[in-house]
Amino acid sequence: MKRILLVLSFIFTLQLSAQIYTAKTGATSISFYSEAPLENIEAVNKSASIVLKSSTNEIQISLSIQNFKFKNALMEEHFNENYMESEKYPKAIFRGKINEPVDYTKDGETKVTITGKMELHGVTRDVTMDGLITKTGNDLKLNSKFKMKVADYNIQVPSMYVKNIAEEVDVTFLTVLEPYQKK
Repeated sequence: MKRILLVLSFIFTLQLSAQIYTAKTGATSISFYSEAPLENIEAVNKSASIVLKSSTNEIQISLSIQNFKFKNALMEEHFNENYMESEKYPKAIFRGKINEPVDYTKDGETKVTITGKMELHGVTRDVTMDGLITKTGNDLKLNSKFKMKVADYNIQVPSMYVKNIAEEVDVTFLTVLEPYQKK
């Protein structure tokens, strides 16, 4: 009987460590902030698709550029039409890997670095970002803050707006992931 329980416990632990996690509905926020002399600009996107495969630490994030919401409708229009050309480049995609081992079976916090490829505005670049994974029960909270240079992604700022938009924007990423369950 003890052997059977030991084997079942081992199988259960393996299943947990090979878990696929996806973003909880309404629990994701990807925002950016641009501090500039004439005007600060910020927007938030709350509808990204995220998948984390715990057995390999691979993560993929996809979001619609048009889902960034601004406090000012005109800013949102300029963002989509003039800068991001969101009809031509509708998505931003990150494919990467968490570099540090994470114990997905125990509650706690793990500081991590995530490396991968960011595809934005028709440009793909290697990126590395610091993050924090907090496991509580079945949920994983993942957050990260990093800087992104606008010019790295061929985002052109018209000369008349150069003082309105910073060359580097602060990006904040926060999500709560839960074990994927077929519906």
